[in-house]
Amino acid sequence: MTTTEELVAQVNKILDDIGIDLAGLFESFDVPSISYRLKESLSLLQELEEELSRRVGETAPSLTGVSKKDRDPHLQWIYKKKRNRVLALERLHSAITAHKMALALISANYTFFMGKKLVSLNELTKENVEQVRAVPNPVQIGRVEVLPHLAYSGDVLRLLARESIEVRESFKFIKGKLREKGIVRTRGMRIEVEYWEGNRLKKTRIDLPADSDIEGELRKRFGKRLRWRVLSFVKTRGVLINNHYTVDNLALAYATLDPEHGAEKLGLDLFRYYFLTSETERESLGLYPNIKLCIDCHYSIFDLPFMDEPNFKTGYGSMFIIRKCEMERAISGNRRDIANIPNHLLGGVLLYGMSEYSEDRVAELLGIDSNELAEAIKKFVISGLHKKLFADTSKFEKFMPKSDRAKQFLALLQG
Repeated sequence: MTTTEELVAQVNKILDDIGIDLAGLFESFDVPSISYRLKESLSLLQELEEELSRRVGETAPSLTGVSKKDRDPHLQWIYKKKRNRVLALERLHSAITAHKMALALISANYTFFMGKKLVSLNELTKENVEQVRAVPNPVQIGRVEVLPHLAYSGDVLRLLARESIEVRESFKFIKGKLREKGIVRTRGMRIEVEYWEGNRLKKTRIDLPADSDIEGELRKRFGKRLRWRVLSFVKTRGVLINNHYTVDNLALAYATLDPEHGAEKLGLDLFRYYFLTSETERESLGLYPNIKLCIDCHYSIFDLPFMDEPNFKTGYGSMFIIRKCEMERAISGNRRDIANIPNHLLGGVLLYGMSEYSEDRVAELLGIDSNELAEAIKKFVISGLHKKLFADTSKFEKFMPKSDRAKQFLALLQG
């Protein structure tokens, strides 16, 4: 049986070899071969992680607060050995995250065939991988171009040290954006109301959405003779991705891919991710491990792709995603009425309805086909859901049936 130090040395050697081997593999960009190698490497790394975690644990002892004069040299050696073990384990965690992200990205953007038979990624073997072909999916989720730049060796800082100053500065900028806590968003208010009813003064508490017309809403409910005050606000806050291995890999990949515009590209990819997928899909997709399934506050990274928009203001991109998530939940019970609209097109329909963008601009922004989007909007209009979700339905009028007979049929269909 190997000692722990031998296991640590073995882990570091295997990770170094993986980094070298995969770099050469990406030169030809043979997707089935890359997928097979990633799958095999991931299996090996997970076995090593399990064994090393069992021996080492997750934390390292610290000499913080002990002066150099008081440090026992024998204890220092023990601490150093323990630290090397933990660093190897951290490197394993980072490498495993990179492999999982890469495999999820490939699964989201490619379909595998052997002849006419559909093949799953798990069915790839050394014997059949050369017979398998990868067909790109019509809709891109994430960005396939970042695949060669993820930290498959797990050594993010060493890889970063080889890059230019521009890449390093971009890495710090992207990482800062991903680690920031979302700007507090007030989701609602708890209000105390005093009002007269039958010549008696009464008091009650109600909850209202943050963007509601408080005075108008209260007058509708309690009449004109009232007095009110806000008791508390319901607020939310938190990081977008609660996994520093994911953050490090994304920052390294996008900074290396495009030092000047990497942050904007990542912001757009994350924006598309939320609009092209449903919350249920995001639970299992694994494209960005530990990312929020839905956001409920503002993140500045979503502003970056929209800085040149004429109506831009802080929170521009985040508000679209927040509203999309809210609308998605609102129509969850009516999903059968629009079962023939795929999730990526439904996201386009919702963005079209909530924004000032034309259908062509929405299609360009999300990377979907404009003709398919137009058809999806027509189906959405037929379902009648646009009237439930949007206060202003004027944008949908051009997709309404034109003939009187078709209008009558639509009226009967919608009840």
